[in-house]
Amino acid sequence: VGPMHNHPHEQTTYVKSGVFDFTVGDETHRVSAGDTLYKKPNVMHGCICVEAGTLIDVFTPQRDDFIS
Repeated sequence: VGPMHNHPHEQTTYVKSGVFDFTVGDETHRVSAGDTLYKKPNVMHGCICVEAGTLIDVFTPQRDDFIS
């Protein structure tokens, strides 16, 4: 589970594998391998994993808190 949250970054999520229910704002979308989602800054979003898989997230501007 990715709990509902927001942040000031634009975010694009690519579904490499698996199945997920993503809520973005007031809408929920079921996505699977090959799908892409876009989240505008400051919009509430989160997800529930339906079938184990891998997500690849890209943020702009860069999220310094994710850089080690």
